[in-house]
Amino acid sequence: MAKGSKSASATIRPLHDKIIVRRDEAPSKTSSGIFLPESGKERPKSGTVEAVGTGALNTETGERIPLTVRKGDKVIFTSYAGTEVKLDGEELLIMSEDDILAVIED
Repeated sequence: MAKGSKSASATIRPLHDKIIVRRDEAPSKTSSGIFLPESGKERPKSGTVEAVGTGALNTETGERIPLTVRKGDKVIFTSYAGTEVKLDGEELLIMSEDDILAVIED
């Protein structure tokens, strides 16, 4: 959410069951040392959760259903997950928790 149109840096807050994810960087070279051009790189299907919404609304009780992922979690998501947005020159993904396939635990 931008605080005024002249803000030097905007912030973004996901709503309901939405999650903001920073996609991992694509490798720039193969394991054998061959450098990959931008067009040859496959976009990673993993990233780090940057922010989470308040949860989906249970229509029967009116209560929020908490999300199972938290800020800082490393996640794997579906190939076509989310909507790409650019904020202050940085590319982020906004997706539903349903697009998350797994949390990577260390």
